[in-house]
Amino acid sequence: MRLLIVEDEKRLALSLAAGLRAEGFAVDVVHDGLEGLHRAGSEPYDLVVLDIMLPGMNGYRVCGALRAAGNDVPILMLTAKDGEYDEAEGLDTGADDYLTKPFSYVVLLARVRALLRRRGRAASPVLTAGELTVDTAARRVRLGEEEVGLTAKEFAVLEQLVTRRGEVVSKGEILEHVWDFAYEGDPNIVEVYVSALRRKLGAGIIRTVRGAGYRLGER
Repeated sequence: MRLLIVEDEKRLALSLAAGLRAEGFAVDVVHDGLEGLHRAGSEPYDLVVLDIMLPGMNGYRVCGALRAAGNDVPILMLTAKDGEYDEAEGLDTGADDYLTKPFSYVVLLARVRALLRRRGRAASPVLTAGELTVDTAARRVRLGEEEVGLTAKEFAVLEQLVTRRGEVVSKGEILEHVWDFAYEGDPNIVEVYVSALRRKLGAGIIRTVRGAGYRLGER
């Protein structure tokens, strides 16, 4: 999943980004409200972590503008404020959840995962395709009765495919969600990870649709 962090405290933003990347997320970071609004409105993010006190445009206005434009990306608001009216204002502008600083990284990660599970077809944390079972909450994969160990990036690629099981997922769509905005490497990196998944899960589990992308099969 691809996340956007909009936070002007650079040390905090970079620390959160590092932690979330270690969990297998692709993460972009901006430090200004206007840039955050532009990025969230133009890129296919799965979730936005949004501070309230920002230069350029505050988090309330960013959230309100995204919702007014019909953007339903899940938004987790962060703030140093702790009044109930501040929380109510954040939720009233369209935020999905609210976390007051200082907060535990473990709690933030749990909130992020909960919001992602609620969204669309990923509402159930356990997804299946034939003998394949992917638990997106525990980040565990089983093939039949056997647990399969995956790296964070391998899991992220598989998660994109199993979330849209039955559909063709293009290489570009996988890049957009699994690698961050700053990635400028070879787009064939997707093929490398698909090949690794085939070695671990079986050659027929991920089918190539020539000229279109990949589709998760069933074993």
